[in-house]
Amino acid sequence: MTELSIIIVNWNSTAYLLQCLESIYAQPHAASDEIIVVDNASPDGDVGIVKERYPNVVLIESSANLGFAGANNLGFRSSRGEYVVFLNPDTVLINPAFDLMLQQVKALPSVGAVGCSLLNEDHSVQTSAIQTFPTILNQLLDIDVLRNRYPAFYLWNIAPLFAGGTKPSRVEVISGACVLFKREVFAQIGLFSEEYFMYAEDLDLCCKAAKAGFVNYYIPQAQIIHYGGRSSTVRRRAVLMKWKSILQYVAKHRGAGYQLAFRAAMACSALVRMMLLIVLVAVSRGARRESARGALLKWWLIFGTMVGHFERSQHAKSFSTQGA
Repeated sequence: MTELSIIIVNWNSTAYLLQCLESIYAQPHAASDEIIVVDNASPDGDVGIVKERYPNVVLIESSANLGFAGANNLGFRSSRGEYVVFLNPDTVLINPAFDLMLQQVKALPSVGAVGCSLLNEDHSVQTSAIQTFPTILNQLLDIDVLRNRYPAFYLWNIAPLFAGGTKPSRVEVISGACVLFKREVFAQIGLFSEEYFMYAEDLDLCCKAAKAGFVNYYIPQAQIIHYGGRSSTVRRRAVLMKWKSILQYVAKHRGAGYQLAFRAAMACSALVRMMLLIVLVAVSRGARRESARGALLKWWLIFGTMVGHFERSQHAKSFSTQGA
């Protein structure tokens, strides 16, 4: 059994994937790692170049888009590593992140999910690297000004991202862009839940780990650039799919009654934010106006999701059949 298996799910992201693989192989011990790429029936059809450039990579070409969870589980079942890391293709290692994570994991008690520092292209911190489990209150107060002013507040607790040092921090949720598990732990908690096509799988996975008595950790010195989706089409699709998945998560782990209250609270929040943004669009100019318009669209999509508009829309249904 190899020590580490790296599992990467690809959908139409071959250019990013090649950068990702190059950064992995640039690290000292990469040759001993098992790297598995699962292509989720990408329509661009060019993933074969991976085998040409990196013949040691195990390439699994799925005939259907299994979603993020299903494809990762497929990769896991084909892996042999004592530890597994699930990695997005739109990432680049900027230090030996996996070695640093493994060093810490082996010394920590009751380890569940393990995450690292996710950075933007300009090396600024991505605050989505760690999260708290979604509740009505923390979603209502999820405002950048508050989060940045009070990073240690218990509703979001992103303080570990800015603490510096090398000490691991206990956290609730690790981003699915890069998450490491001991093989036996991942198997014990039932792998990724495949009822999620995309988004909220990381919430669900970390919740299952916590309920099973494991502790999720953030390792600050392990650093990875995470590019994320870029086009407006992807962003619109992402907003819809993300919030539908969050509603699914809330219903699963907190019950239908809580989900109903969550919908109502978020719909009201979205209405208030949209009214403020309409005013901001009217009085702003240039880049600030464009930013406000983008935020207005996002909250309109969230409002529609909360009140069930997009569930009744044939157009929105098409999103559930596509990858991201």
